[in-house]
Amino acid sequence: MSERQQLRNEIFGKLLMSAVLRWETAATLLIALVLFFAVGGVTLPVVGLQLPAWIWLLLGAVAEALMIGAAITDPEEAQKLIAREFETRYDINRIRSRVSRERLSTALEYRRNMLKLAERHQGAMRMQLRQTIQDVNEWISHMYDLATHIDAFEQNEIVARDLRSVPGKIEKVQVRLQRETDARVRADLEDQLRQLEKQQKNLEATINSIKRAEIQLESTLSSLGTVYAQMSLISTKEVDSARAQRLRKEIRDEVSSLQDTIEAMDDVQRLTYRLGE
Repeated sequence: MSERQQLRNEIFGKLLMSAVLRWETAATLLIALVLFFAVGGVTLPVVGLQLPAWIWLLLGAVAEALMIGAAITDPEEAQKLIAREFETRYDINRIRSRVSRERLSTALEYRRNMLKLAERHQGAMRMQLRQTIQDVNEWISHMYDLATHIDAFEQNEIVARDLRSVPGKIEKVQVRLQRETDARVRADLEDQLRQLEKQQKNLEATINSIKRAEIQLESTLSSLGTVYAQMSLISTKEVDSARAQRLRKEIRDEVSSLQDTIEAMDDVQRLTYRLGE
């Protein structure tokens, strides 16, 4: 399940819970119970039809269903909940890297301002901009994922240990090779040297992947700033609907690029950690 779908499911659950627990819901239930016990069955004066006491419970249930349905389909309330839930889910205080944390903080600030921009519009344009912000949500979630990968590398003691020890091990094996005359021992040393050099190469690949991740995090933030500037220029004219669509495509391309970087980092780091075990 995607991050967006998970967030939607959580929002639906919270909207439903909020609707059920509203004071209007409790009041409707109370009134229905009072009428059921205090009034009981009633007779319609015009047609003389006798209605049983449980009709109050039925009417109460219908009113409850209508109120709950209206609450969970209210786009304004959903947007407020999404905004709150999103920043709770992606708490930047969990990110240890100061630089990554600052970049994510700026990204969330852009997002808050995008929400304000969307509220200035009405109708179809507001919906377009809200959909754009949903794409931005996915964008920022990938930035957060990238930041956690950077944290994982910086806090990995095995990689830190190997970065310190592998170059020394290679040097010692090379010195032994220069002195060793026995063919079998030399063959073993050469095999060991190849493994160490392969390990060092993968460690360097991991370091480079982290450097690229840090650069992409910065460039992604710049792209997010550009998107915010473009959103600021979108007017309420119908012609800007096409501009909003292009904006969404640019965001999806950025999300895809971030996902590729994260997957590449996973591949490199898995290989490096396996060699370091």
